[in-house]
Amino acid sequence: MSEQDFEKQISEDSYRHNDVQQVATSGANNEFIHIGNQKFRRSELAEAFGGTLNPGLTAPSVHKFANPAPLGLSAFALTTFVLSLINAHAMGVTTPNVVVGAAFFYGGFIQLLAGMWEMAIENTFGALALSSYGGFWMSWGVINTPWFGVAEAYGDNARDFEVGVGFFLLGWAIFTIMLTVCTLKSTVTFCGMFAILSLTFVMLAVGHLAPSVNCNRAGGVLGVVCAFFAWYNAYAGVATKQNSYLTVTALHLPGSDHYKKRN
Repeated sequence: MSEQDFEKQISEDSYRHNDVQQVATSGANNEFIHIGNQKFRRSELAEAFGGTLNPGLTAPSVHKFANPAPLGLSAFALTTFVLSLINAHAMGVTTPNVVVGAAFFYGGFIQLLAGMWEMAIENTFGALALSSYGGFWMSWGVINTPWFGVAEAYGDNARDFEVGVGFFLLGWAIFTIMLTVCTLKSTVTFCGMFAILSLTFVMLAVGHLAPSVNCNRAGGVLGVVCAFFAWYNAYAGVATKQNSYLTVTALHLPGSDHYKKRN
């Protein structure tokens, strides 16, 4: 199959939204991989990699854009890092308003743009994750901006406001757990990032619903760890042998196609 025919086939199959039922192999040394009703050479498939927010084997995009994942991951990491330090009461700081600007413009708007570019390169998982967490940060910014009057609407009933924020965080915990399940065949740092983020949201939700200062602080510590995982994945996506002496080797989880091939 010529490169032109291959790209045409991918484009047409993407347009028809064919469902992937199973992954099978054929040929000498399992040279060919069948995804649903499509057949590809191993060299033509992109492997699971945190630096591209790709959770498993997938056909490469026919569009020639740069990898938007490091931008989105960096936006997520920095905003999460700063807020998590405050949630952990680092150096006695407890007021989170300094994060509002980053929440709107870096963790929010920039991450949302990265999510839209993930959609353009046909990475559904990356588009869902980055766009959703971009929306999370903008929503968080709205809640913590007096001009929108969210907290003020509760008047003197501060407890209702805390419970409402707890419900908000609980919803994000459920969503993040769902994404984590979709990374179980990817890499250690990719899956680890979402697993720790799930725990972060759970602890923060409990901290607001219980309420519990210790749970909020634990959520802050977990958030700092999650931020470093996100930065690591971002670095993995941008560092190459051409621009850095330090590159990242992906550690694939047991059960991934790459792991099975090596073992």
